[in-house]
Amino acid sequence: MTTDTLTRTANVILLGPPGVGKGTQAQILVENRGMVQLSTGDMLREAKDSGSEMGKRVAEVMARGDLVTDEIVIGLIEEKLTGSDAAGFIFDGFPRTLAQADALEALLKKTGQSLDAVIELQVDDEILVDRIVGRAEQAKAAGQPVRADDNAESLKIRLMEYYKKTSPLIGYYHAKGALQSVNGMGDIDEIAQGLNDIVASAMT
Repeated sequence: MTTDTLTRTANVILLGPPGVGKGTQAQILVENRGMVQLSTGDMLREAKDSGSEMGKRVAEVMARGDLVTDEIVIGLIEEKLTGSDAAGFIFDGFPRTLAQADALEALLKKTGQSLDAVIELQVDDEILVDRIVGRAEQAKAAGQPVRADDNAESLKIRLMEYYKKTSPLIGYYHAKGALQSVNGMGDIDEIAQGLNDIVASAMT
């Protein structure tokens, strides 16, 4: 895969159901384009272990077993955006709701940045479930660690949650003219090339 000379930064949201490979594709963009992946889960774990004031808030919330508020997540993202010289950010796992999308838009405006592309990885749900279950069975047979929820029943529940809470973002960003799509059922390199082409266009 070829990469073009970077002329500016680009901020990108990756959308798609659980198991589609957003994290894998985000890492490829990080390696090829010098971008920074902002994964909500990673940021929360990092903050919890940091000992910062924000980290203490995160630790307290998690210790109570409560969900971390949108305000805290936005605060963590703001810390990452401020003063970074990265060639753009990849939002992986955020936003998940329309309220979070509005909050992210306000934050980008506040920090003088923009959202350059929203990329939906399109999949066939049944094939996706079969693929993930098959990979989990192969990993288990090889003695490798497997997520406890990588089974057909749990995956279908996770998909339902995605369609209830997150899929409305597809219409939201389509209405804003920001949405682009990549076939998420191809092999890793094919998907990566599709994403790279979109990001390269956003950076010119």
